[in-house]
Amino acid sequence: MAETVTPTVDDTPPPASTRRERRGWYIYDWANSAFQTTVITVFLGPFLTTVAELAAGCELGADSCDGSVYPLGIKIAAGSYYPYLISLSVFLTVFVLPVIGAIADRSAHKKRLLGGAAFTGAGATIAMAFVTGDRYLLGGALFLVANISFGAAIVVYNSFLPQLGGPDERDGISSRGWALGYLGGGLLLALNLVAITLLDEGDNPQRTLDLARWSIVSAGVWWALFTLVPLRWLRERPSVAALASGGNVLTDGFRQLARTMREVKAYPLTLYFLLAFLVYNDGIQTVITLASQYGTEELRLEQSTLIITILLVQFLAFGGALSLGALAKRIGAWKTVLLSLVLWTGVIIAAFRLPAEAPLPFMVLGAAIGLVLGGSQALSRSLFSQLIPAGKEGEYYGFYEISDKGTSWLGPLAFGLVFQLTSSYRVGLVSLLIFFIVGFLLLAAVPIRRAIVAAGNTPPRVL
Repeated sequence: MAETVTPTVDDTPPPASTRRERRGWYIYDWANSAFQTTVITVFLGPFLTTVAELAAGCELGADSCDGSVYPLGIKIAAGSYYPYLISLSVFLTVFVLPVIGAIADRSAHKKRLLGGAAFTGAGATIAMAFVTGDRYLLGGALFLVANISFGAAIVVYNSFLPQLGGPDERDGISSRGWALGYLGGGLLLALNLVAITLLDEGDNPQRTLDLARWSIVSAGVWWALFTLVPLRWLRERPSVAALASGGNVLTDGFRQLARTMREVKAYPLTLYFLLAFLVYNDGIQTVITLASQYGTEELRLEQSTLIITILLVQFLAFGGALSLGALAKRIGAWKTVLLSLVLWTGVIIAAFRLPAEAPLPFMVLGAAIGLVLGGSQALSRSLFSQLIPAGKEGEYYGFYEISDKGTSWLGPLAFGLVFQLTSSYRVGLVSLLIFFIVGFLLLAAVPIRRAIVAAGNTPPRVL
C-alpha cells in the first residue's frame, strides 16, 4: 500500500521588503500599462490597418478598401492584417512565456531579465516612428517583438510578488500595483487624446495617421522611462533554485521547464484554479475587446463617446482595484473574486438592455466595468501567488500569463458564432454569460485553503 505523503507547509517568514522596494514594483505597472492602453487598446489596430491599406494600393482616408497585401507571399486582406498579427503573437507567446519564467527562476539576476524584456519591447514601440508610408511589414515585425516582450516582462515582474510580502499582504500589494497601472495608462492616453484634439486636422488624413504614430511612440518612451524606477528600487531576490544553479541559466531553464511539465500533475488544485481563471478571464478580455464594436455597431454611438468611456474605465479601475483589495482584506481574495464574477454577470445583463443612441447609459456601464475590472484581475494574480510551489514563481506565472493572453480567442469565437447565427450583437454579448457562470462554478469548487497547503505554502488568515 502506497504511503500517504502529507504536504509540508512552509512556515518560514518571507524576506522583508521595504516600502521603497514595493513602490518600485508598483511603478512597473504604471510603466507598462501605457503600452496596453495607448498602443493595443486605441491606436495600433487602426494605424497598422491604414498602413496595410496603403501597401494594398488604397487611397489614404478612403471609406473602404478591398485590397490585399502579401507578407511572405501569402495573400491577406489589408483589413485582416492586424487581427492575424494578434493571432501570430498569441501563438508565439504560448511557447515563449513558460521558458522565460523558467529562466527567471534559475537566474540570480531577475532585474536584468525584467529590464532586458521591457527595454526590448519599449524600443520596438519607439521604432514605430519609422513605420511610414506603406511599411506594413516593418510595423508588423515591431509589433510582434513589442507584444512578446511585453508578456515576457510581465512574467518576470509577477514573479517578484510572492517575494515582496507574506500571504496576508499580497492582495494589497497586487491591488495597489494594478491600480497604479490603470492610473498611468489612463493618464498617458488622456494626454495623447488632448494632443490629437488640439493638433488634428479633420480634412487631412495624413496628419491623423502621423498623430497616431507619435502617440504609439510616446507609449514606448513612457514604458522605458518609468522602467528605470523599478530597476533602481527593486532588490535581486534569487530563488533557492537560482542559488543552487551552477550551470548555464538558459539550458538549465529549459531543463527545469521540462521537469515542471512532468511534475505539474502533482499540483492538480493549482491547475484547476488555472482552468477556472482561463474561463472567466476569457470573458473579461472579450468584453474589453468587443466593447467598442458593440458600442458602434449595435448602439450606434459616436467615437467621442467610446473614447470618453475608455478613459472613464481606466481611471475608475484605479479606485476599483483599491476598493476590492480592501474588501479582500476583510473577507478574503477568493470570496472577493467570486463576488466580482457575480458583478460581471450583472454587467453583461445590463449591456444587453442598453438602449441604442444613448451615450449616458453606456458611460454608466463603463463606470461599472471600471470598478470591477481592476479588482478581479489584481486579486486573481495575488491569489495565484499562494498556489505556486516555492522557487517556481516565474514558470507558473508563465503559464498564468498564457491563460491571461493566450486564450482570448474563445470568447470572440463564441461571440462571432452566435452573431453569425442570429445577426444580433445583443445575443452575441449574452453568449458571454457562460464564461462568467462556468468560471464562477469552477472557482467556487476549488478548495482554496487545501490547494495552498498542497503547494507547500501558508494560507492567509482569510480567504
